[in-house]
Amino acid sequence: MSTSDVIEQVLSLKASDRYLLLEILHRSLDKPDPEIDGVWQEEALRRVKAYDEGRLETVSAEEVFRDL
Repeated sequence: MSTSDVIEQVLSLKASDRYLLLEILHRSLDKPDPEIDGVWQEEALRRVKAYDEGRLETVSAEEVFRDL
């Protein structure tokens, strides 16, 4: 069965069944990656340390939302 066959069959499903399939597919792709999580954890700690040491320039929430 080709991808186009699967797509054709999926598009013939009821909207609620297509949504369920979408959720299942999304969960299958959204798996945590410990290596990436570790890199982000190190980056977050680096930024907190820089903030605590006064080496990180910050912007107030008021400024952020004003600029939007």
